[in-house]
Amino acid sequence: MAFVLSLLMALVLVSYGLGGSLGCDLSQNHVLVGRKNLRLLGQMRRLSPRFCLQDRKDFTFPQEMVEGGQLQEAQAFSVLHEMLQQTFNLFHTERSSAAWDTTLLEQLLTGLHQQLDDLDACLGPVTGEEDSALGRTGPTLAVKRYFQGIHVYLKEKEYSDCAWEIVRVEIMRSFFSSTNLQERLRMKDGDLNSS
Repeated sequence: MAFVLSLLMALVLVSYGLGGSLGCDLSQNHVLVGRKNLRLLGQMRRLSPRFCLQDRKDFTFPQEMVEGGQLQEAQAFSVLHEMLQQTFNLFHTERSSAAWDTTLLEQLLTGLHQQLDDLDACLGPVTGEEDSALGRTGPTLAVKRYFQGIHVYLKEKEYSDCAWEIVRVEIMRSFFSSTNLQERLRMKDGDLNSS
């Protein structure tokens, strides 16, 4: 879950940074919603991760693919969108409803949906016809595979409380590790504005 929270925060920050360089106006509200989503994930904690040490797993977040210096702006939007969509899908299941406080879960899903809508408005104009190809290759595909591994893990662990807690921590961690992408895009935005 921490990984999801980290991923959400990074997505918020990255998408905010992307807005300036691509001419896509992601509002300050988009950033605030992302921060709220991160807090909600933190509040969703039901168990101490110490009680779930036997369930730990390395999901191998594709950090190199996401943070790599070769990631283009269109790819960055595609990766961000995929991370938000996969996170939404993960928490928008019947099994997830049984694991979490429904009020917090509904607030999280509403926030994720709002962020996806904001990114959808930018994703089309930025990626254009490249979009379908972006989803089948490179960083976006790596994100899809990463989330597939999370789904398989939950199923193998029969959606236990500890399995959900491990996933919550994992998602938060991945969000935080994605902040380098945001910084790189902001630096690129500064370069574009100074030329």
